[in-house]
Amino acid sequence: MSNLEELEEQVAQLQTQLDAMKSQTPSNKLSMIVFSGDLDKALAAFIIATGATAMGMEVVMFFTFWGTPILRDKNKTVGGKDTMGKMFGAMLPKGAGKVKLSQMNMGGMGTAMMKSLMKQKNVASLEEMIALAEELEVKIFICEMSMGLMGFKREEMIDYKGVQHVGVATFLEEAKDSKIQLFI
Repeated sequence: MSNLEELEEQVAQLQTQLDAMKSQTPSNKLSMIVFSGDLDKALAAFIIATGATAMGMEVVMFFTFWGTPILRDKNKTVGGKDTMGKMFGAMLPKGAGKVKLSQMNMGGMGTAMMKSLMKQKNVASLEEMIALAEELEVKIFICEMSMGLMGFKREEMIDYKGVQHVGVATFLEEAKDSKIQLFI
């Protein structure tokens, strides 16, 4: 084997190793599970998501269990629900405007005080943060299993460009190469 052939073989091996390393490099992406339906945690999730997008990151938010009711549209009503679906629908908040603080809610008084303070300080409401996320093209995935368990239907969710109703496997496929992964 000549020196040139040995060199070509070494270059080919290095290229193979480089390609393998590239496939394992995380993407400039943030993947977030939004499990909580609390106002403060939902705001934090959207602040992080929109901030990451503004920094050039791709963002996907996966709403599951108690995070799912945040995305219910307060103006939409759907029929055909079973008893459990009706009960969950009545007991859980209907939309971003109805979620409560995780701490110091005080029968709704704490939530009202926080919303008032946010307005005074020109801090965007949760509804405004959702609109901003849509404008910035933050991907929103809604867990189909959670919707099924709680009796929610696609037709009662907010209108959000590109929203997807998915299973956990779809989210995990998105998240597996993310640079940052969060659970809120």
